[in-house]
Amino acid sequence: MKFRGKIVDVACLNHFSRVMTTISKLTKTCVLRLTPNNLFFILSEKVANGGVSMWCELSQANFFEEFQMEGVTQEDNEICLEVAPENLSRALKTVQNAKTLKIKLTKKHCPCLTIAAELPTLSSVSRVVTHDVPVDIIPRKLWHEFKEPHMPDFDVSIYLPPLKTIKNVVDRMKNLSNFLVLEANMSGEMNLKIETDLVSVTTHFKDLGNPPWDDASQRDSEVMAQVRLDVRRLQTFLTGQQVNPTKALCNLVHHRLVHLILLHEDVSLQYFIPTVA
Repeated sequence: MKFRGKIVDVACLNHFSRVMTTISKLTKTCVLRLTPNNLFFILSEKVANGGVSMWCELSQANFFEEFQMEGVTQEDNEICLEVAPENLSRALKTVQNAKTLKIKLTKKHCPCLTIAAELPTLSSVSRVVTHDVPVDIIPRKLWHEFKEPHMPDFDVSIYLPPLKTIKNVVDRMKNLSNFLVLEANMSGEMNLKIETDLVSVTTHFKDLGNPPWDDASQRDSEVMAQVRLDVRRLQTFLTGQQVNPTKALCNLVHHRLVHLILLHEDVSLQYFIPTVA
């Protein structure tokens, strides 16, 4: 197995760093799946058992000037690594002004992603900073656990208002309750609600629009689908988000699941949060 990539554009480096920061806020460990065309960051907890899941897809051509890899075999031309995204995020933050950045899969005291950055200098002598981020190689027999999740059979799909607006609302609601109800319909309406013995608060959003899925639900457009969430999980997603999506949408499976999607021209991030009773 071999992998090496090179980033030479500062904007691409900063964007890649922001994506890693977002992922590091969502999970302590994840799987990095490398293919010839894409990088995937995957968290595959069992949603049915109360865990969250994540699928983040990056097109390597939009970040890397050079990208070379050889997978396990020609037929299975992939590499799967377990990595702590916070370690990658920290390494990238220290080299944000690099002239060039190289990432390479190496074998030192253990398998590592070695990040070598050439930093600007006032002299003619180049200055290179190197970080070794430990990783674990995932055997091929486990790869089936890290395939793209299926789109859920949702009841409602809706575009989200600005994520900063939602975050401000959720931050306030977190001080009043540990749980939040999110409901939406196919008429572009969404509500965030908390209800306790002492207080009932609802924030209404209208005219959000609904994505034109080919197999969109035939549900009555005025009927609300509803999910009850641990407010901390939604807050974690909103607080860590630095992808700056061009579109953000939400699919609701009534009383079961919320599926959040952030879309950028070169990044797609999906996040699955199960409901609570």
